Amino acid sequence: MESLYLLIPVAIVFAVIVIRLLLWAIDSGQYDDLDKESWRILADEDIGETGENDRQEDRQKDRQDSSRSTGTNDDQ
Repeated sequence: MESLYLLIPVAIVFAVIVIRLLLWAIDSGQYDDLDKESWRILADEDIGETGENDRQEDRQKDRQDSSRSTGTNDDQ
């Protein structure tokens, strides 16, 4: 019975340490998807660049459409 006075606090401290290490590992990205990065290089296009280019093209088309409707040319 006297050994439980030592083992219970030791077990609680051990459990707290394990939980803190688990939370640290999750927060630092240790459990992230490792296969995603290896497959990402094989993808045809990068989503971020394509989305930005599409937005720029849409803005240019909007400017051209608005200049045609008003009869002004902002590009010159």
